[in-house]
Amino acid sequence: MARRKNGTKVSVVIPARNEQATVGDIVGVIRRALVERVPLVDEIIVVDSRSTDGTAEVARAAGARVVAQDEITRDLPRMEGKGDALWAGLAVSSGDVVAFVDGDLRDFSPDFVTGLLGPLLSDRTVEFVKGFYHRPLVRSEGVEVDGGGRVTELGARPLINLFWPELAGFVQPLAGEYAGRRATLERIPFVSGYGVEIAMLIDLLDLIGLDALAQVDLGERHHRHQSIDALGRMSAQIMVTAWSRLHRRGLVSEPLPPTTLLTQFQRGAGEGLPHLNRDIVVTDVGVDERPPLVSLPRHAVRAA
Repeated sequence: MARRKNGTKVSVVIPARNEQATVGDIVGVIRRALVERVPLVDEIIVVDSRSTDGTAEVARAAGARVVAQDEITRDLPRMEGKGDALWAGLAVSSGDVVAFVDGDLRDFSPDFVTGLLGPLLSDRTVEFVKGFYHRPLVRSEGVEVDGGGRVTELGARPLINLFWPELAGFVQPLAGEYAGRRATLERIPFVSGYGVEIAMLIDLLDLIGLDALAQVDLGERHHRHQSIDALGRMSAQIMVTAWSRLHRRGLVSEPLPPTTLLTQFQRGAGEGLPHLNRDIVVTDVGVDERPPLVSLPRHAVRAA
């Protein structure tokens, strides 16, 4: 595959927040297999997304260039969430092709990166590649071999099939592993929260069309699993993100949903609902967007 680069520079961007347990192994595998052994990847960037552990130190020791999310965006409005870290990583990277890999993966294989890069380096008509995989869900009582991806199946897939059926063929539209050409990625906005992946697919569909999108089977993905409450907040952000795209297509009349507040009920001994042993937790699941990088002057982003 390295012979197919033909001068194409490749960057790998890893957003990471409190991932000291896994990010070093991911960086180390990429560096040894795809920088030293085979000259395929030109730079590895870890975006430290406000970690409070040793994520930055571990990633740097493993051979990554580490940048702080807030340093890159310090002259811009503060935003929360994964999408902002991805945007910052794209801003500071220099590759003609940029691959994104989540920082919480266990048993990481270089195949994740080579699988994403293959279609982009071998077919000039492909602009963006999405990964998919089996996601076992590890429970105390055992392993459910395909139990992962609950937000995809309960939230994102119904939305996509109803309103963007052209994207229904994507096995895992919310997968955190994907790659694209810089010239294309810089032309789309990045949603600040967990809606970033579904927004990216919808926006790319509108921008470059389905024929320029591809997907690859990356095998099996192992990572930590979120609580059901956290998954509910993710789903809500995805729905808020989808609303803005539905408005753009004229399918809803207002640019924002009636509310972005999500009310959840958690087992506890609080006073939210007396005598019912439930606490009320209210979360604002609204999202912001970083604008396409091509729309900003160079001095607006601290891409040192």
